[in-house]
Amino acid sequence: MQIKLIAPVAALALGAASLFAQAAQTITGTVSDAMCGAHHMMKDATAAQCTRECVKRGSDYALVSGGKVYTLKGDKAQFDKFAGESVVVKGKVSGVTISVDSITASKS
Repeated sequence: MQIKLIAPVAALALGAASLFAQAAQTITGTVSDAMCGAHHMMKDATAAQCTRECVKRGSDYALVSGGKVYTLKGDKAQFDKFAGESVVVKGKVSGVTISVDSITASKS
């Protein structure tokens, strides 16, 4: 009898956990690239210039927020507009990846 009860309870718990993990979140940070993160390596280049050059060389766009670097997945043309700038990103966070639903300039 206990085995029959454990399976449905486990399925409900896993289902609920996946729903919470996929809930949309709002994160404020700076658009960068995954290789440089918060510390741009190109001398004599702005953060925007370094970000764009690193992306051209194969790095992914990233969001630096609170000491963490999140890889951004979505419309690269939108990310490019905000390279080096402070933004508000809304999307689903999974580990260190954000599937971006929207990105706007930060008001601060």
